[in-house]
Amino acid sequence: MSGNPQRKYRADYAVPAYLIDTADLDFDIRDDHTAVRAVYGVRRNPESADTQQWRLDGRDMRFVSVAIDDRELSENEYRLTDDALVVDNPPERFTLTVENVIDPEHNLSLEGFYRSGDILCSQCEANGFSRITYFPDRPDVMARYTTRISADAKTFPVLLANGNCVDSGELDGGRHYAVFEDPFAKPCYLFAIVAGDLGVIQDSYTTTSGREVDLRLYTEHGNEDQCHHAMASLKQAMAWDEDTYGLEYDLDSYVTVAVGSFNMGAMENKGLNVFNTACIFARADTATDSDFALVRDVVAHEYFHNYTGNRVTCRDWFQLSLKEGLTVYREHQFAIDQGSPGVTRIRQVRTMREIQFPEDGGPRAHPVRPESYVEMNNFYTITVYEKGAEVIRMIAQMAGREAFLAAVRHYLDKHDGQAVTIEDFVVAMEESTGLDLEQFRRWYAQAGTPRVRVETAFDNGELALTLSQHTPATPGQNEKAEFDIPVEIALFDANGAPVREPEVLRLNTAEKTWTFDGFDAEPTVSALRGFTAPVRLEYDQSDAALARLMAHDSDPVCRWDAAQALYLKTLVADVGARCDGQAPVKAPDLLFDAIETLLDNPPADRELLAEMLTLPSEAMIGEQFEAIDVFAIDAARSALKQAIATRFAVRFEALAGEHAAQGAYVFNVAEAGRRRVLALALDYLAAIDAPGIVERAAALYDAADNMTDRMAALEALRDRSDPARDRVLDDFAATWADYPLVMDKWLRLQAMTRRDDSIERVRELLADSRFDFTNPNRIRALLGGFARGNRPGFHRTDGAGYALIADEILRLDALNPQLAAALAGILAPWRRHVAAQANGMYAALERLGAAELSDNTREIVDAGLERSGEAA
Repeated sequence: MSGNPQRKYRADYAVPAYLIDTADLDFDIRDDHTAVRAVYGVRRNPESADTQQWRLDGRDMRFVSVAIDDRELSENEYRLTDDALVVDNPPERFTLTVENVIDPEHNLSLEGFYRSGDILCSQCEANGFSRITYFPDRPDVMARYTTRISADAKTFPVLLANGNCVDSGELDGGRHYAVFEDPFAKPCYLFAIVAGDLGVIQDSYTTTSGREVDLRLYTEHGNEDQCHHAMASLKQAMAWDEDTYGLEYDLDSYVTVAVGSFNMGAMENKGLNVFNTACIFARADTATDSDFALVRDVVAHEYFHNYTGNRVTCRDWFQLSLKEGLTVYREHQFAIDQGSPGVTRIRQVRTMREIQFPEDGGPRAHPVRPESYVEMNNFYTITVYEKGAEVIRMIAQMAGREAFLAAVRHYLDKHDGQAVTIEDFVVAMEESTGLDLEQFRRWYAQAGTPRVRVETAFDNGELALTLSQHTPATPGQNEKAEFDIPVEIALFDANGAPVREPEVLRLNTAEKTWTFDGFDAEPTVSALRGFTAPVRLEYDQSDAALARLMAHDSDPVCRWDAAQALYLKTLVADVGARCDGQAPVKAPDLLFDAIETLLDNPPADRELLAEMLTLPSEAMIGEQFEAIDVFAIDAARSALKQAIATRFAVRFEALAGEHAAQGAYVFNVAEAGRRRVLALALDYLAAIDAPGIVERAAALYDAADNMTDRMAALEALRDRSDPARDRVLDDFAATWADYPLVMDKWLRLQAMTRRDDSIERVRELLADSRFDFTNPNRIRALLGGFARGNRPGFHRTDGAGYALIADEILRLDALNPQLAAALAGILAPWRRHVAAQANGMYAALERLGAAELSDNTREIVDAGLERSGEAA
């Protein structure tokens, strides 16, 4: 806990005073402690003028000794603080030996070396290595690691660390050891160690050059049959990276370990990836289609980090998007190639609009490359990751596919084995592609979502298309310079036929006009095709034009976007009327006509049909207003959903019948699309309590051979007060009691119910023996599911939802500050809400602000209360 957390600034970066070439680590694992002996080959950094002392970070450990060149230092030659070991006047080149003791059994932070179930494992990014031993815990100190692990052979038969296993054997007293060498220099955040009694599945992969790589995936015994999809996904990713980027895996083995208690989704430690089980386990009866896709994509993401993050890493944590933005982009392209291209891209766009855009408009808006932070873990944000990926995507579009791929290879070749900056990446892009990215660099430096306004004028066969840009002020950045924004457009005639091929326009001034001629009638403009830039498009298109694009646009994103725009027109008008105390606004006939046209001529991709029939989320609707009224949004969205369901009830009944299961579960594009349409049809029918819907949903639950259909049935029953709902929920809990990830679905489902008793049910579940407060997945399922997925419950007028979350933040902060900070972030944007909701959120923040908090949570709370007065 800290009463005065210190802010770090990018401008204050200084090179490390000393560099470590080799790090030899010895872990002696015992029942009640682990002894760590670290031997470093150290040399003075010629680029540093600071040679009077050398700071090694270290916390939550018992110091034993420190020696230079085998001479133990006396107490007047070093200093110990709560978070560091400082050595005075080190020589030019020397060997440093540090010994300390840690207690993984009682380490509840899930950082450093800790217990997860029957497994001892590590998590070192961003600063977890300083909980293992003393070391300059910063990414620009890169060393070649050799790791020796010894432990009881019966309790810990599997011993793992980064790199290749070069030695192993038995020791006296029933113990054994293993030694691993990683030939590649890496920062300490990529270090990993695992010990446990684990099951394993094994496979191999033959690289393009003919090397055979040993692939192993470890998990607790009994879970092996849930890991085969992850192994297949790894091999897909390895082949894709070779085929697409020419990048071949560089070690003899690639090892993955799945653990149940993990703050992140996964970690790309060199050659030894540690994963949250939620991103590994996928079996038809335990995982949904979304889970299968998540596992595939996260496995690929961590594998892709082997080059874009490991072989070339970031110099400091302000450069986090250097590795994450680029690797998320690579993951996005892989996902598009493996799944439904249009729908995959739509989901990426939805993430930006529903999560990143609000972050950009909130109290903690920050650039892709932040300028300062208090606690680094708070900057693993959607902006750094997803917006960072969109910035890379813009470069790729401007360069062209082949030129961009060549530029990435140039970047990796130029900086192999180095810790570099975003500027180094951009320079490599310019060198290889010939692009001038001087103005484009503003995407890394400026926070906020640019607004791009589209205006058209048609006269005498000529279309004038004007684009203008404006970016609202964000904390610490009141004035914004113009961005360089690629906007892809295409033109269609009144029948939906293309009259102008897609073209990318570069908007790099405040306003710019393009003219297109030779038309008999005014064409329909399809703008921001494929979401060519992370901007908010402001375009007052007519309902008729939107309906035309919805029916005919060749770009799936714009086709879906036209449907969303039509829905939003009705929803925004209705929400506004309700907020003003006026009569609700009904949907126009043109909207129903557009839906009918879609149902009569559905796209071949069934998932795209489902996406186009899905209403904008509450978050997306809220983004249309200066002040969000959760209850007006909920009422308007429910009313439109019921109106559509009522008008097309017969069609939805038919869709449900046509898309019922015909055989055993298979995870592929066609079958996932079929199941998605079935779930959507049931959801619409449940909205109007269609005759027989309860029986139909219960029957689907009973007959389902897969979790996707089972969850579709539960979603249809979720908000009902009916014996059938209680029966299937009880059956679900009894059937899957021994499957933690499946029980997370059970928790989340109840947290998200719109029943009046949702808060009381969440409190009951918090006290339930099946809930584990120390497990991040449990916290995210129940508390995250409630606060993010049940807006009416969270914002209940009596303030009980805010009180519930504040209670749990205070309880959680002492155990897991990262998760506590994430929950506090839900309260922070109180200014975006109407007064009644804003006041309740602010009162909860004030209550948190008066408490003693971790640096993680303090930073979020202070940003919400504007106490720090500093830009992030």
